[in-house]
Amino acid sequence: MSFTLNDRPARVTATRGAAAPRRRTRVFALPEARWAAAALVLFLIALPLQLTGAPAWTWGPLYALAYVTGGWEPAWAGLQALREKTLDVDLLMIVAAIGAASIGQVMDGALLIVIFATSGALEALATARTADSVRGLLDLAPTTATRLLDDGGEETVATEDLRVGDTLLIRPGERVGADGRVLDGAGEVDQATITGEPLPVPKESGDEVFAGTLNGTGSLRVKVERDASDSVIARIVAMVEEASETKAPTQLFIEKVEQRYSVGIVLATLAVFGVPLAFGASLTDALLRAMTFMIVASPCAVVLATMPPLLSAIANAGRHGVLVKSAVVMERLGQIDAVALDKTGTLTEGTPRVTDIRPLPGAGPVGPAGPVGLTEPTELTEDGLLSLAAAAEHPSEHPLARAVVAAARERGLALLDVRDFSSAPGVGVTAVVDGRTVAVGAPARLLTDSADPAVAMVVGELEDGGRTAVLVQCDGVPVGVLGIADRLRPDAAATVAALTTLTGTAPTLLTGDNPRAAARLAAEAGITDVRAGLLPQDKVTAVREREAAGRKVLVVGDGVNDAPALAAAHTGLAMGRAGSDLALETADAVIVRDELATVPAVVALSRAARRLVVQNLVIAGVFISGLVIWDLVGHLPLPLGVLGHEGSTVIVGLNGLRLLRDAAWRRAATPAGDDR
Repeated sequence: MSFTLNDRPARVTATRGAAAPRRRTRVFALPEARWAAAALVLFLIALPLQLTGAPAWTWGPLYALAYVTGGWEPAWAGLQALREKTLDVDLLMIVAAIGAASIGQVMDGALLIVIFATSGALEALATARTADSVRGLLDLAPTTATRLLDDGGEETVATEDLRVGDTLLIRPGERVGADGRVLDGAGEVDQATITGEPLPVPKESGDEVFAGTLNGTGSLRVKVERDASDSVIARIVAMVEEASETKAPTQLFIEKVEQRYSVGIVLATLAVFGVPLAFGASLTDALLRAMTFMIVASPCAVVLATMPPLLSAIANAGRHGVLVKSAVVMERLGQIDAVALDKTGTLTEGTPRVTDIRPLPGAGPVGPAGPVGLTEPTELTEDGLLSLAAAAEHPSEHPLARAVVAAARERGLALLDVRDFSSAPGVGVTAVVDGRTVAVGAPARLLTDSADPAVAMVVGELEDGGRTAVLVQCDGVPVGVLGIADRLRPDAAATVAALTTLTGTAPTLLTGDNPRAAARLAAEAGITDVRAGLLPQDKVTAVREREAAGRKVLVVGDGVNDAPALAAAHTGLAMGRAGSDLALETADAVIVRDELATVPAVVALSRAARRLVVQNLVIAGVFISGLVIWDLVGHLPLPLGVLGHEGSTVIVGLNGLRLLRDAAWRRAATPAGDDR
């Protein structure tokens, strides 16, 4: 299903330091949803009355109201299209419904009305929610910024009034107002919304910063290098809109098919009515034959041949933690033949953890009353090193500090009291622990040129392995190094293998993280095609390259920076637990429970649904063509025509409902269960 976002807001409304407002269109705020709900309620009230033999005056008016509430919008749209000399299937459905009612098949017509009204409401809701998410993205950027004046003063200005060359002051805790480059100052900027990196990135003179990213520590003076309309966030919004519109050709093809089908049925019905009249048939007989033709040729069975398998698959996937937004998406999932995975928060857990604890050999004993509370000299153990670092890091709010403290608590280590704590952006922390001065931070900032080569070797080994190295010093002497990295999901390797089996090609890793960390994680997961250091537009380019080569790409991601790629892909899946609002709304499906193993399972389930769709279409086609030929060549009694029409509908409906069973999911979750 394609969506076009036409209501791009001119400016955002969030104030500096405030949380972005959650502007989400409510379901019943849409008129399409209200009309569809009314039609469905009326139909559900009338149906049991009719089936239990109640008088027609009790259920007839209810069906009539269902016709009106659910059918007036598609009827009006169809009439408007007719004025433009086009005929679409919506108008045909209304005519078929009225035709069914005219010969007593009121329930058949009402069912058609309800199906089409509900479909229109779902499309309107999806379009509105996608527009909401784009507006939410723009709320990431602040509305005002602090601009420095030539005389040394400062002023608060609207970000849309900033010009290239302006100098901004970014204080701790403020969002960057425009894309630019640091002139002076040092800080650590959380730019996960743009690059997907799980850790804040140190920034100093000469480094690039992006609008909407959050400055955590330290003050920065930033020179504006791009207008607001050309910022990375603005380009993300534009790419989401552009990628959404690129799906329109498929919709245009469907509309052409609808046009030809509609014209063909109308002409055929008129011929069935007119030809017998020309050869002397009575008006009643000709009308009865034409209405019978209208009933047996109506696409009820075809609609139900397609929808029950897909909707059953959607319901089954939903029970197992995958929210597929429409039947079109469920069908498209089964067509994919290439997969691109984000790293942070998708292939990994998205939270930094201590992976290595390296006390330095020969660092010397830790003396009496040392950092781990010992009274006799002893070599520093892993627990001792971790306890020392955790005590110093405990007052800090930095993600690396939280990872160190969490690792100490997992081992049951007690955290000693500290005093004289201080933190330097981009360097690390310093504190007095049990009378010793402990420093924990970046090796490049703490080590001197005369440092022991063994220390540099350990640091280099960890960094070459894709880990972030953290040096621990006691009284100015290096005593150990910690390795910190994002951890691969437990089911990542199995998921990669299953996707490789399903698609015939190994997934690609697309990430904004650094190449070494990406290569390490990819190797653990079994991925060989790694593209690291990517900005959002680079991810889109990578996806479009695969699409241009004839591939139908499934993109799995979780962040704002993944949204354009999710929109550009043949199908997009978002990780739901930590996924950004834009990623969740832009994606075609959401993995609610963050279970990566459900990705190949839902793809296999989609393929099973597509096989059932083909089966059902064959069944429906055989019934419809047989009944139509019978009506045209011989004399098909109306009751028998209705029985054949409804019988085919029941058969394909029950066949499609097979995918509701848990056994269908279990087969899909087993790689051998998918017979491509």
